[in-house]
Amino acid sequence: MLGYAQIATLVEEIAREAGALVRERFGAPHRVRFKGVVDPLTEADETSERWIVRRLREAFPAHRLLAEETGGAPWNSPGPLWIIDPLDGTNNFAHNFPHIALSIALVVDGRPVVGVIYDPLRDECFSAWRGGGAWFNGERMHVSRVGRLRDAFLATGFPYDRRTAADNNTRLLDHFLRRSQGVRRAGAATLDLAYVACGRFDGYWEPRLKPWDVAAGILLVEEAGGKVSDYAGRPNPLSGESVVASNAAIHEAMLYVIRYGEAAPHPDFDPEAAL
Repeated sequence: MLGYAQIATLVEEIAREAGALVRERFGAPHRVRFKGVVDPLTEADETSERWIVRRLREAFPAHRLLAEETGGAPWNSPGPLWIIDPLDGTNNFAHNFPHIALSIALVVDGRPVVGVIYDPLRDECFSAWRGGGAWFNGERMHVSRVGRLRDAFLATGFPYDRRTAADNNTRLLDHFLRRSQGVRRAGAATLDLAYVACGRFDGYWEPRLKPWDVAAGILLVEEAGGKVSDYAGRPNPLSGESVVASNAAIHEAMLYVIRYGEAAPHPDFDPEAAL
């Protein structure tokens, strides 16, 4: 029976194989369909997913699967479950914006135990296994050491119902913009989480994601020394309904801003505040 480290090595191989299929289609004319008003689907999503699903079924025939495009078992199924995002950042891909990734996670009884996020355009592979640390292209990676929100570089995203939802994350964006060094929105939640794990971002928050957006990233951040919770501070937000990821040092400050919004201390007007 393979250990988690061996499984992670195999999953990296699968992710790189599927990533090559995506990479060769990047910049080519796309056949784009829409699952929602701002939720596109391309042939690259489907090709990548078919490859990943086939390889995982060959290697782990007894395991359940949940893939973004074809569905599968519920995200909170007992036992081993593979959660797959074959192409995160499809909107980016469809517009030839080079910021995309593939995400594959093994979840056992509701906890991610192996996670791989692969950026095929930059050839950057982020991987982790439970108890084995987090790795970036074979080198150990760690979260940043920024200790205050006012010094932090953050990331976020906006839900697919952003054009009609009463809460589309713009209010929180404003609150964090006024209390940090900056906020980026690049359109690939998996990479936002991977970037927290490797220290490029100090923190990240986003509402109304899906399990395939967060499963691998939760493990990456935790194994890199960071912290992940939902907006209420509860750990392991595998549903994706609300996610906060950080280097751990600024986590409580981020939750404070989410909880109190405009009433949270402002670094320019409350210079002695802990934030």
